Amino acid sequence: MPKRIMQGTVVSDKNDKTVVVKIERRFTHPVMKKTVRQTKKYKAHDENNACKVGDFVFIQESAPYSKDKNWVVIENPSQAASAE
Repeated sequence: MPKRIMQGTVVSDKNDKTVVVKIERRFTHPVMKKTVRQTKKYKAHDENNACKVGDFVFIQESAPYSKDKNWVVIENPSQAASAE
């Protein structure tokens, strides 16, 4: 089974090697037919503490790193752009 990849924004980087990423999902309400925004926060492993608050990142499912951290940051486009 392929691992899920999601994109979101870093909302916290206070923990060591961990970032909190907010994922926003949009869908049409089945009865009201209105577009609804739903957000959820995921803790992701950031080995080098490279991500900062406000960064746009891609996270991927992984084996659990801790009790509530089973995602890992795979790409940070803002870091890649600054490195070039």
